[in-house]
Parts: sequence; C-alpha cells; structure tokens
Amino acid sequence: MVKMVFTMSIFNNKWVKRLAIATTIVVIVLLCIKRKDMTMRQSIMKAVYSVIMLKGKIFGNASGIVLNDQKIVPPTSIYNLPFTANNGTTTSFEQFKGKKILLVNTASDCGFTAQYSELEQLYQQHKNKLVVIGFPANDFKNQESKDDNAIASFCKLNYGVTFPLAKKSSVIKGNEQNSVFKWLSDSTQNGWCNKQPDWNFSKYLVDENGVLIGFFSKEVSPLDEKIVGALQ
Repeated sequence: MVKMVFTMSIFNNKWVKRLAIATTIVVIVLLCIKRKDMTMRQSIMKAVYSVIMLKGKIFGNASGIVLNDQKIVPPTSIYNLPFTANNGTTTSFEQFKGKKILLVNTASDCGFTAQYSELEQLYQQHKNKLVVIGFPANDFKNQESKDDNAIASFCKLNYGVTFPLAKKSSVIKGNEQNSVFKWLSDSTQNGWCNKQPDWNFSKYLVDENGVLIGFFSKEVSPLDEKIVGALQ
C-alpha cells in the first residue's frame, strides 16, 4: 500500500511539473504576442490571422465572391452620395471619380482585423488608380466599440493605415444603415447586388465609372488575385 501511494505521488508530481512547464510556455508565448497598443485579444487575433485565412487558400474562396459579370450600370450614381470622413468632414463621392474604390466595413476586435495591413498594402501599390475607404461599424458581436478618434489612432499605430476612414456607422440593412452601404446592398440603386456585409471586412469594389464590380467576403484577402486583377 505504501509503495502504491509513493508511486502515485511520483506520478502526480510528474504531471504537476509538466503542467507547470506547459503553463509557463503558454504565458511566455502570450507575452511575446502581446503588443503594446493592443488588447490581448487583438494581439492574438493578429498573430493567428494567417491560420484563419488558411481555409480559403486550401479550399478556395469562390463562394465568397460575387461579380457583376454582365457589367450592369447602376440606375443611381454613387457619385451623388455623401461621404462623411472619420473627422466629421462631409463631401461627395464625386471626388473619387476616375479611380476605382474599394469600400470595406471594418472593426478593431475581429479575427480579420489584420486585413487592415493588406488593405494598406493594396492602397500603396495602386493609389494612383485606387481609393480604399474603411467604414468602421459595430454591427457584428460588438467588435468595434471604440469612438472615431480611438479607431483612427488604433489603425495608424498598429497597421500603418493611411487610406481614408469614414465616420463610424451601421452597414447592415435597417433604418440606421449608412447610405453608402444601402447603395452597395440594394439592387434598385446599384443595379444588381442585394448582398449586405455578412461580417466585418466585407469588400465592395466600384470601378472608375461608378459601376459596382463585385462583392468579396471576409475570407477573401484584399490581395486576392480577383481583386488585384480587377485593378489592372
């Protein structure tokens, strides 16, 4: 009996040590991942972003892409819509005429938030013919609780964002829906698309003549060949 108790004690101590080592490793990894200007959740989401996007790379993401193959011209011009910037300044989309426009609903606490970096990369590579506009929204699981000033600071500090950000608003269908996203998700206005954002970082591409080219879901990277190809 004494021998059995002694053996069990050694066994238990061995697992306690293993658990302690494993816990220490996890803590060290988390401390390495934690970024100064991010919450732990934001830091982890940024670190595992490539894993989140792996499914699309392996199995493809065609289901997340809807294109205007018939090149339907919108009955209502996007250039007549107002655009309210992060700082409260309101102007017309007319200022972007002659360039393609990528409109994206964004959030700071989402698994896809790291797409901010890819959006900035796309913008820098094609800024002579492309405007990227982020529309912060808190429509999905309370993942954008910051105010406009905090959102702009977060994007600049953590992702180097220089492309325009709109004032925080709602992008899903309803009485509070931003007029820009109402145009993007209403076929009576854009000519063909009724698809509202299915999550944060849904992307809509408008060509230089104001025609809605396509919808790209959260699983589609801003650097996807379909998006990049449409800019050529």
